[in-house]
Amino acid sequence: MGCLIGVRFKRVGKIYYFFSRTNNIAAPDLVICKTPGGVECGRVVLVKANLKREDILNSNGNVILRKASTEDIEKLEKIKSKQKWACSVFKDKIFEYKLDMKLVEAYCFFDESKIILYFTADKRVDFRNLVKDLAKIFKTRTELVQMGVRDEAKILGGIGICGMPVCCATFLDDFKAVSIKMAKHQGISLNPSKISGTCGRLMCCLRYEEEL
Repeated sequence: MGCLIGVRFKRVGKIYYFFSRTNNIAAPDLVICKTPGGVECGRVVLVKANLKREDILNSNGNVILRKASTEDIEKLEKIKSKQKWACSVFKDKIFEYKLDMKLVEAYCFFDESKIILYFTADKRVDFRNLVKDLAKIFKTRTELVQMGVRDEAKILGGIGICGMPVCCATFLDDFKAVSIKMAKHQGISLNPSKISGTCGRLMCCLRYEEEL
């Protein structure tokens, strides 16, 4: 019957579900997966056997191709080097084009069919000429994605005012809405420096600590 495999492609982030016909996969194996965007390499975080019909539907047609081999792991290291090179090229190019953008990270698919460059900017940026230039250099499909400050903090990490690593970079899968009413309800000082995270937005913990 197979099993449903939960995979993360980043250290902390959303879990994507894949169907596997074999039962020899377990956490924390590295696996090669076929996704709508291309072929990716991720780490197994959970396995669910004895599937029901709705479990298979949850996989959205995503399939585990294989457990990562020694050759796959070697290729993964080369891809990490390519991502660092892509970051360097991107930084040089935004300086050349005089664009007000800040690189957050580069992500290259395992089959090298696409490179995604994530960046932040204070306002909308016209990067059409830039992305064409980068695609010629990288010789593959290239996308630029603007992200918010909370997503940037999740990738870069940091230490919160509690003295612990920020929640978004350690265990939070996604972001929920946080309001100032939550701080008022908990009797917390409304001093911005006391209720704001390293990203400058309201701390995520205001939401999941409210019910306590």
